[in-house]
Amino acid sequence: MSNKYFEGWYYKQRSENYMLALIPGQAASGAFIQMIDSNGTKRFAVPRIQVSGDTVQAGDCLFSPTGIEVHLPDIEGSLRYSDLTPLRSDIMGPFAHLPMQCRHGVVSMRHTVDGCITVDGTPHIFDGGSGYAEKDRGRSFPRSYLWIQCNDFSEKCAFMLSIAHIPFLGFSFTGCICALIYRGEEYRFATYRGVKIEENAEERVCLKQGKLRLELFFRPLGEGHPLAAPAQGQMTETIRESCDAHLCLRLTRNDAVIVECESDRATFERR
Repeated sequence: MSNKYFEGWYYKQRSENYMLALIPGQAASGAFIQMIDSNGTKRFAVPRIQVSGDTVQAGDCLFSPTGIEVHLPDIEGSLRYSDLTPLRSDIMGPFAHLPMQCRHGVVSMRHTVDGCITVDGTPHIFDGGSGYAEKDRGRSFPRSYLWIQCNDFSEKCAFMLSIAHIPFLGFSFTGCICALIYRGEEYRFATYRGVKIEENAEERVCLKQGKLRLELFFRPLGEGHPLAAPAQGQMTETIRESCDAHLCLRLTRNDAVIVECESDRATFERR
């Protein structure tokens, strides 16, 4: 592996008021598993990881689109995933084939989670819970970005958004990738589809693309919990993720409302 390269996967599950995400990955500084839940974060070094598609063997732990098995100090259990919801195509669009600082991928926008994980002696049962899975690879995370993900709304809706500073071939631009799945329909906003970022404020984002408009109002809970992030292939940066952010979402076409919903269970990062 190049000494400026990293890759990582993000497997999130939620049941009622508890959220747990496990992040296996590797960088020049070594292989690791990070954990974030509603109470804080943990980080573990592992001897190595083996990758086959989106299946990752990390030490004694296994992560895959069909479920996970976790055997870590004070974290033990297994979960099964079913009814995965992949996107119709790569979220990066044509940028997936170009030299990018960081490539993002969505494994499943939403799926059902069953099983139990025990954390610090407390069992957390996810029978009928909801899940989300994504991945990143490249050299570094963007120097500034906004990331929001939620699939626990009053309506059955799955959502992810990333707006980031993108260095590219000697210049830079603000890039956007966003996907929303509602009633079996996929709505995608992206730089490569001509999205206009009409507003990107502290607690509000507004996107316009053709006849579609997406308005978001959000508020993280506190400062979030710290996670290690890559810079030039080394896990030397720190980002903060909020597990229980408030999010209001409104999608319209020609001012006619397609979906309007809210949640207090969004995950949120801003750098």
